[in-house]
Amino acid sequence: MRFRGRAKSRQPAAAPVPAAPEPSGPVPVLVIDALGRKCPIPIIMLAERIREVPVGEVVAVLADDPAARTDVPAWCRMKSQDFVREETLEQGGWGFHIRRTY
Repeated sequence: MRFRGRAKSRQPAAAPVPAAPEPSGPVPVLVIDALGRKCPIPIIMLAERIREVPVGEVVAVLADDPAARTDVPAWCRMKSQDFVREETLEQGGWGFHIRRTY
């Protein structure tokens, strides 16, 4: 038995839009854009410019070459710099945060 005026189905309520995630670490003082460049170019750019930031501050390197995901942390270990974190970029690629230690 059907009743007039009753809807056949209801649209589910729209899911709430999640808020943009807050940065989980210190804000970088310098951002090096190496998007579109193959490794080791992002490493070379980082090595050339890391001395522009004070000791204890963070540099971000933006890169989209998958090799950078292993090369940047390896460079940090080799050069005794702190690899703080890796974040995925909305446009593709990653942001690598490095703290200058000396």
